[in-house]
Amino acid sequence: MKVTRWVLAGVAVAAVLTGGCSSNSKSPTTPSASSTSTTTSAASSSAQPQPADYAKLLLDAKDINAPEIFTASAPIKDPNGQPGVATTFSNPDGTHIVRDTILILPDAGAASAALDSAKTAQTSSLKGNPVAIDIGTGGTTVSGSSPDGSKGLTVLLFTVDKAFATLEFDGPPDALAPPDFVTDVGQKQATAIKNGLGG
Repeated sequence: MKVTRWVLAGVAVAAVLTGGCSSNSKSPTTPSASSTSTTTSAASSSAQPQPADYAKLLLDAKDINAPEIFTASAPIKDPNGQPGVATTFSNPDGTHIVRDTILILPDAGAASAALDSAKTAQTSSLKGNPVAIDIGTGGTTVSGSSPDGSKGLTVLLFTVDKAFATLEFDGPPDALAPPDFVTDVGQKQATAIKNGLGG
């Protein structure tokens, strides 16, 4: 998955925004051993929620409207160690691939920061200009050739609340994904995220 460099800056920003908050700079009083044990037990049960299953946020392969049938790989939980999910849709001969990655950040501001970081990385990598697209919040596409020239790429980036989504459309070097196809897949993925997050 090609998400590491796109989201590290955004995830770092999210950590700064949500971490390091102290409610009191004074030293707390030391509780008794029995109250410590009760407090620790209660905190352990409430502070460790079950890991979320974000696979429900993914687009269904049957919703990809194309001349060929696309199939999905098994979802990858927490791609690159970040909360979220990823999968790959491909046609039978593997000449057209859609890589779908959804990362869940602490809040909408952190998701927006990750989006901005990814736009900069994609513009530099594909040497293309970002184009606004009406998908999710901050929807943007960047198109160009892969760095080695072996394929044509269109990357769609957007957020839905605290989710940051990346859809990468890979194809032959002389044939970028049609804009209407990118829009259709992107809109369906944005709707799946919104429904899955309960928005």
